[in-house]
Amino acid sequence: MNSQQRRNCVLEKLQKTEEPIKGNHLAKELKVSRQVIVQDIALLRAQGQNIMATPLGYIIPKENILKLRKTLVSQHRTYDEMKEELQIMIDYGAKVLDVVVEHPVYGELKGILDISHKQDLEGFMNGINEHNAEPLSTLTEGVHIHTIEIDNEENFEKMKLALYKKGYLIRD
Repeated sequence: MNSQQRRNCVLEKLQKTEEPIKGNHLAKELKVSRQVIVQDIALLRAQGQNIMATPLGYIIPKENILKLRKTLVSQHRTYDEMKEELQIMIDYGAKVLDVVVEHPVYGELKGILDISHKQDLEGFMNGINEHNAEPLSTLTEGVHIHTIEIDNEENFEKMKLALYKKGYLIRD
């Protein structure tokens, strides 16, 4: 298999799945190094493919026109608070797409989260712990923005109230 055939294979696999695929899994399946997969993904992106790298692997996002897309401004300072904030969101049926902070030098910094289930949240938190990683919000004294998808306005309002009661939501 030449490099173009391999990239086509990677693209086809990503197009056919709803779940993220780890780079290591693709590398093992295609008998190449993970770095080759990283380069293939970069080349596919350069060709215009909308491939996201999430904590759970690579995915091509499927647009969901039936869900509302909303943003929230939050603040927390600890890992436990971060986990609780994300848990509240998924408890109300939200899919947490990303986290954004406004850095004074770099401007907007965005991290893709793609968290919609307890398993996603556990994987994310385990990744932070395993890599001793700092959340982006540590750059902005805990202040950050989440983009979410949620089923309806009623669930969104209930979720906002729950976040506000816990002290996480910064109101307009």
